Amino acid sequence: MYSKILIPTDGSELSDKALEAGVNFAKALGSSVVIATVIEPYSYSNLSEYRPESIDQYDSRVRELAQERLEGARELVEKKEVPCEVVAFKSFSPAEAIIDAATEYGCDLIFMASHGRQGLAAVLLGSETQKVLTHSKIPVMVYR
Repeated sequence: MYSKILIPTDGSELSDKALEAGVNFAKALGSSVVIATVIEPYSYSNLSEYRPESIDQYDSRVRELAQERLEGARELVEKKEVPCEVVAFKSFSPAEAIIDAATEYGCDLIFMASHGRQGLAAVLLGSETQKVLTHSKIPVMVYR
């Protein structure tokens, strides 16, 4: 049915639960997984404001955090004996990066968490999951 599944993670508790559910789903299907995380680039919009760290310091810090997140995910996947790749993308739009990653890595399903925001919170904060659902040509399975 699905041979390669993209599972994005942001390191949140719900994202970790979705990762585990997605890996279990992949194992049941005999699929491989691609674990992806998105790094937000340094914001240049207000360079005149005080910045507690330089661009290089920021870049180093977020890459290290992303690497730790991906290594933790890789350990979980390897314990379940599911073939996997891990990747980090830099983008101001996590939804676009997720869709691009799924396409680039030849995935035939995106398995991702939804934070389940409703009402005004959903309108104000937006939803990366909703954006992926709206724009992806690849099927998306939402874990809640």
